[in-house]
Formats: sequence, structure tokens, C-alpha cells
Amino acid sequence: MSFVVAIVGRPNVGKSTLFNRLIGERKAIVDNISGVTRDRIYGFCEWNGKQFTVVDTGGYVKGSKDIFEEEIRRQVQIAIDEAAVIIFLTDVSTGITDLDEEITRILRKNPKKVILAVNKVDNAQRHLLANEFYSLGFQNNIFLSGITGSGTGELLDMITDFLPEDSQNQLNEDIPKIAVVGQPNVGKSSLTNVLLGEERNIVTDIAGTTRDSIYTEYNKFGYHFYLIDTAGIRKKSKVHEDLEFYSVIRAIKAIEEADICILMLDATVGLESQDLSILGLIQKRKKGIVIVVNKWDLVPKETNTARDFEKRLKEKMAPFTDVPVLFTSVLEKQRIFKTVELALEVDKNRRTKIATSKLNDIMLDIIEKNPPPNHRGKQIKIKYIVQLPLYYPSFVFYCNHPDHVKDSYRNFLENQMRKHFSLTGFSISIYFIEK
Repeated sequence: MSFVVAIVGRPNVGKSTLFNRLIGERKAIVDNISGVTRDRIYGFCEWNGKQFTVVDTGGYVKGSKDIFEEEIRRQVQIAIDEAAVIIFLTDVSTGITDLDEEITRILRKNPKKVILAVNKVDNAQRHLLANEFYSLGFQNNIFLSGITGSGTGELLDMITDFLPEDSQNQLNEDIPKIAVVGQPNVGKSSLTNVLLGEERNIVTDIAGTTRDSIYTEYNKFGYHFYLIDTAGIRKKSKVHEDLEFYSVIRAIKAIEEADICILMLDATVGLESQDLSILGLIQKRKKGIVIVVNKWDLVPKETNTARDFEKRLKEKMAPFTDVPVLFTSVLEKQRIFKTVELALEVDKNRRTKIATSKLNDIMLDIIEKNPPPNHRGKQIKIKYIVQLPLYYPSFVFYCNHPDHVKDSYRNFLENQMRKHFSLTGFSISIYFIEK
């Protein structure tokens, strides 16, 4: 389970520097995904046994000419609505400004945990000056330096202390968790309402880790799963709120909590850059993927319209194209339950453990016929294959020179495994280890 931790503050206080420092301390267990929306940066981090997603909201103000209190207020409000913990970053070298006081007034009205972090405290004199910030009235204060790293360990300790305990212990881990994600106005709310709205008496609501994540247990017509309801994005929208930023930060939370993600697209628009970014997040987090092209009833049809659309779709998705694609119309209730069937099938295959004997019988025969290329005259021999006991399919190929196996041959092995085993709809990991 991952929670969202947002860094907020006025421009030029060092938000991006602190973000890089926080995730840079744990590089081995962090993914950086930049450019998800308007060059936002999201980092996945683990500390003291808890995973959390750090969101760098630096640069969210649209241009240096638009640095108004209204813009800052909008940024902070999004963090208040979506984050489990908020880091309010200030700058000791400039002291308390009007914008700092405005952000303080907003943050002190909300029940979320707020950490006041005073940045650029890198000597004794500045440490003395930083005491001024106690006047803002926050209970949790910390002095640090994003550049040198001083105080960031204590900040991470404080973050993990404030993160709620994993509420998924209420859930049956054997039941798949499905999240519907995508851009605004693609039909997420409609799909959720069709699945749950009319048969509300057959579901049970279980509160999730954050205010807007609701696990709804569905058990009817032979389907049994948890639906992570993130469809409230449209209901919360106001004229002055950034829907695009909302959609991405909600998608991150839903992806982290789900086993399978249904990525909804608008058939009249196609696959856009933000869709590719969300797809990349799903892939990197090793979740199952089903792509649902909604509003298919609005597209003029010819003989091969669906085939050609899917071909263009997968060309944009390359190189990861082994994903099921389904064309639906939620409005016309076309292939709605086929969406659930595909998602559950992907989850079943993702959980399947391939017998070691079967794995070796098939793959070693393929490797013998197509051996890896030699490296500087050294023959590379793959002798044995096992599947690791992880929550996503991972395989170890034992060989004599693991460092010299080329990426092209790794891709060949992955393609062969997808050809001979049911591995559609999710990423797999292949490792080479010396026997």
C-alpha cells in the first residue's frame, strides 16, 4: 500500500530540491516518473517499512507572471484534498512572507497532518533564525537543508509516523482489487454507476486509506471483486480547480492500491500523452492492465475500424503492447461485464505460478535452438529457470555470465514466454543470476 505525501509551499523555497533529496536517499527502491502532467514529478519511496508517493508540486504556478495567492491557494487545496501527509516547506533565508501566512491559514483549517519544514537551515546562525517559524503555530516543525540533506532523515521518520496503518487488513487479499483510471470525462463515473449504482444492496462499503478511496465489494452474477471507487473526481470539480492534476494524483493512489487497472480511453479522442503516462505508472508498478475504449458508439464504423484503431493504439504503446483492448459504450451498456471478465482473467494469470518443470521444459528447448550470442568469445549458457515467489510474475535465469546477456536477448525471452504462457496484460521481470 502506498500513501500520498505532498510538498507544498510558495515558489523558490526548494520544493524540487527536497523532493530529489527524499527519493534520492533510497534510490534502490524508488521510481521516478516525470512529465505525468505539466511536468509534475512523482517518486515512490519506502521508509521504516512504509511505502509512500511523494508529489513535487513545485512549478505548479503557471508562469512567473501568475504568482498570485489564488494560484498558491489552488495548489495547496489540491494537496489538502488528496494527500495523507502535507509537507509545508518554507525558506529561512527570506523569513515568513505574506504567501507563507496565507498558506498557513488554509492548512490550519484542515484535519490532515501537516509538517512545517524550514529549508536552507545549514548553519548555526540560520538555525537560530528558523525559530521565527514557530510563530506560525504548527505543532510539527523541523529544520532541514534540502541541498546538504541535513534533517531529511528526521523528516522521513516523522512522515512514516503520521501515515495511517495499512487498512487493507480489513480486505480479503484473495479477492482482486480493480481500479478504473483515466482522464476526466472518459466514462469512469458511468462505468462505476452501471456496475454498482442499481444494485447497491449487494455491496459492502469499506473505507480505504484516504478519504476518496472506497473499496466496494461486489459479489453477484458470478463476479467477486473489490472496486476501488475513484469516480468522485467529476463531482468535486469546481471552476477554479485543476481537474487534470486531480485526475493524475487520484490515479496514482488508485494504481497503488489496485491489483488490476482498467484504463479508460475516449474513442473520439484516442490515446493521448497523459494516458501514456498513466499507462507507464501502471506498468512500472507491476499491476494488471486492461484498456477499455469507451464511447465506441460515437465512432463511424467500417469493416476494420476496431482492428485499425487497436493497431494505432499499440503502435503508440510500443514496446509494451501485450495488453487486452476492449471497445465499449457505457451509455449503451455494451460489453460492460466483458470488461470485468477481462480484468479478472488478467488477475488470475498474474497470480498463476508456472510449474518449474514446465517452465524449464519449454524455455530450455527454445534457448537450445536460439542460444544467447557470445560475449568476446565466451559462450553464455542458461542452465535453469525458476519463478520467484513475488506478487507479480518474475523469473530467474541461472547462467554462467549473467552480466553479458544483452537486452535484445532478454526481450526475445520475454516474447517467447508471452507466446507459450498466459502473461497478457501485465509486466514481467526477468533476472539473470550466476548459478
